[in-house]
Amino acid sequence: QVQLVESGGGLVQAGGSLRLSCAASGRPLSMFTMGWFRQGPGKNREFVAAISRSGSSTYYRDSVKGRFTISKINAANTVVLQMNRLKSEDAAVYYCAADPLLTTAQGMSSLSPTYWGQGTQVTVSS
Repeated sequence: QVQLVESGGGLVQAGGSLRLSCAASGRPLSMFTMGWFRQGPGKNREFVAAISRSGSSTYYRDSVKGRFTISKINAANTVVLQMNRLKSEDAAVYYCAADPLLTTAQGMSSLSPTYWGQGTQVTVSS
């Protein structure tokens, strides 16, 4: 098992930046494909970004490409989502997720991961 704890959410103006972190404990992140999902008010949960076990490949939903970057800090057993040029439609609760069986980052966009964090709120003011 792995425990995931997100941090870094908050209130930001449209056009601003936030950096979300997901700290893992229990297992090294090199064992998991990691990802971020979000759920806005009245919306279904949706995939945002993922990174492979090795960290060599990433995958993003189209609406965040060029604005969001997912990365792994193996020494800290942490995954980071850097979010730039935030828009009002990015406002949501953001969840970190991990899966030990997925072999590609793209795979997380179509499957529900095994492990989830508790979420962190991102609010974007216009």
